[in-house]
Parts: sequence; C-alpha cells; structure tokens
Amino acid sequence: MKSIEYLYPYRFTIFFISLLLILFGTLLIPFEIFNTYITPIFFIVNILAGTLLISKKKKLHRTFISLFFLTILYLLFSSYLVTDKEGYRYFEFAILFSFYCFVTYEIISQVWRSTKVDRGVILGLMCGYICLGLVGFFTCMAVEVSEPGSFYGIPAHESEPEAHIESLQYYSFITLLTIGYGDISPTSQLARNASVLIGLLGQFYLVIVTAVVIEKYIRHSSKQN
Repeated sequence: MKSIEYLYPYRFTIFFISLLLILFGTLLIPFEIFNTYITPIFFIVNILAGTLLISKKKKLHRTFISLFFLTILYLLFSSYLVTDKEGYRYFEFAILFSFYCFVTYEIISQVWRSTKVDRGVILGLMCGYICLGLVGFFTCMAVEVSEPGSFYGIPAHESEPEAHIESLQYYSFITLLTIGYGDISPTSQLARNASVLIGLLGQFYLVIVTAVVIEKYIRHSSKQN
C-alpha cells in the first residue's frame, strides 16, 4: 500500500508513458516483433497503470484487478494452450474495451475535479484524449465484427489481421482529430454513426474539458500573481 501511495501522484505520468509505448512502439521496434511479443506486455503495464489511477476507489480498483488477471490468463491461454486464436482475440478486445471505457471516464472525472492545474493534470488531459481514440478504435472493431466490410480501404481481416487492426486504430484517431484523409471511409450506416460519435467526442473533449482546464490554469495563475 505504501508503494501505491508513493506512486499515486505520478499516476498520469506513468499512464501517459504506457500509452505512448503502445501507440508508437513500432517506431522503435520492428512491427512483427512488437505486435507478437511486446504489445501484450505494454497492455499489461497500461492496465497496471490504470489500476494505480483508480486505486483510491475500492470498487473500481477490484474491477481493474480482475481485468488485469483476466488479461494474464488470456495471454497464457492464447500463447501456449489454445489453437483457436481468433476467439480469444475477441475476448481480449472485450477486456480492453471495458478497461478503456472505465479509465477514460475516471481520467476525465479527475481532471474535471482538479482544483490546481499542474503538470500531472496536463498529462491527465492528454491521457483522456488518447483514451478516447482507443475507445473509438474498439468501437470501430465492434462495428466491423458485427457488420464485416463496414469500412472501405482497410485490409481484409482474414488475409491481414494485424494490418486490419492497425488500420481501424489509425482511422479512429484520424477521425477523432478531424483530419479525415479519406483513405479509409465508413460504408455502412452503423459505421457512419460510429464515426460521427468519435468525431463529436473529440470536439466535446477539446471544447469543454480542455477549456475548463485552461480556465482553471488561468485563474490559478492570476491568484499567484
């Protein structure tokens, strides 16, 4: 418990670093090696960082610990004991989707309730935005599973499963950032609705949550002066 108390003030920093490792690890490590061996480890670190993030809430803390052990079991079974990798991949996505929904809500809540804006809160603000992109990615995955072919411009899952996943993650963040290159586009009504939702969440976050943090920072700075 003492270690948790010591690390808690750095919770946003640890979580932010773990997110960067998941998203941009392939810039430093070859793609195949990273996805096969490194990504599962980084996701475990990320879940541990998320557990630290909500360590002061006992009910949520138990939930995150359960998610952590479920992820460990998934890795053991999928790597050594299971031949049907596909079914367990969906199980992994369900765990991670639940995790990022929980943690995104908690990050936004902590940032919103903060009375003093320091480096930790700024990193928390950035973590929340990145987590929205990951929530959007898992939403797109759910759409594609329920209605295959909902997105034009992504590789077929059967022939290129890793590229398929990477493309949906890329699409989610490009939509959240409202860049919209057009290389990937939604073709079904469900996919279009999901895309609009991701874009709206990104705009609401920037316009409301970020604006509130900036207002608190300006007010706090004015009091110090």
